[in-house]
Amino acid sequence: MSNTNPASGGWHANVRRQTVRLAYWTLAWVVTMAIATFGPQFVWSQGSALTPIAIAINLLIGFGMIWANKEHLRSLDEMQQRIQLEAMGIALGVGLVVGLAYSNLDISNLISADAEISYLVIVVALTYLASVFIGTRKYR
Repeated sequence: MSNTNPASGGWHANVRRQTVRLAYWTLAWVVTMAIATFGPQFVWSQGSALTPIAIAINLLIGFGMIWANKEHLRSLDEMQQRIQLEAMGIALGVGLVVGLAYSNLDISNLISADAEISYLVIVVALTYLASVFIGTRKYR
C-alpha cells in the first residue's frame, strides 16, 4: 500500500480509490448473485449446467469483494478502522444471536413460515449500517 499518511494528500486519494474499488466489487457480487438466483427461474431451465457455473462465478466474485473490503479497511485511518471493526463485531454478534434464535423458532414451529436467510441478511446489514452511523457520531 502506498502513502498511508493522513497528513499527505495521497492518503485521501488512496481511500477514494479503495472505496470505488470496493463499490465495483460489491456491485459485481450483487449482479452475479441476481444472475445465480434468478437465472434458473427466468433465463435458463432449472436443471441447466449454467446454474452451478453462475454460483461458482458469484462465489469467486464474492471472494474478490472480501479482498476489496480488506484493502479498503487498510486504507482507512485508525479511527475509521475502529468504527468499522466495532460495527462489524456488533453485526456479527447480532447475526449469530438473532439468526440462531430465528432458526430455533422455525425448528420448533413457533413461526408459521420457514426461516429465510434473506431476512437475516437484512438484519445484519441494518445492524452494521446503524453501528457505523452511531460509531461515527460517537468518535466525531
